[in-house]
Amino acid sequence: MNKNLLLIGSVLFVTAIILGAFGAHALKELLSAEKLESFEVGVRYQFYTSMILLLFGITADKFSFSLRSFYLFQILGVFLFSGSIYFLSLEEIFHTSLNFLGPITPVGGGLMIIGWVLFIFRLWRIK
Repeated sequence: MNKNLLLIGSVLFVTAIILGAFGAHALKELLSAEKLESFEVGVRYQFYTSMILLLFGITADKFSFSLRSFYLFQILGVFLFSGSIYFLSLEEIFHTSLNFLGPITPVGGGLMIIGWVLFIFRLWRIK
């Protein structure tokens, strides 16, 4: 078991629940359907990541290699990916352009992918 991974996964999970409820109720009347859908994508990926971190946190001692690089890439990736989507979705409320955040979204997704590729590579190398 990895306590830190469980804590981070739990925080990401509960904030995804809060943000999902916030999007479904408070933002429903304030955002266009397109922006609300984007917001929900950010929540969805945050849920996916938090569930994986919780699963890996519970089973960390079963791996013969360190999960540190994997979960660091996942955490940073989800913050950049989902976080930028949240802010871009809220542009209508802020009445300001946050387009500079647009390029951050794929960087976050790329970091999550790199984390998975590293994980797969380490699994592949197990004899």
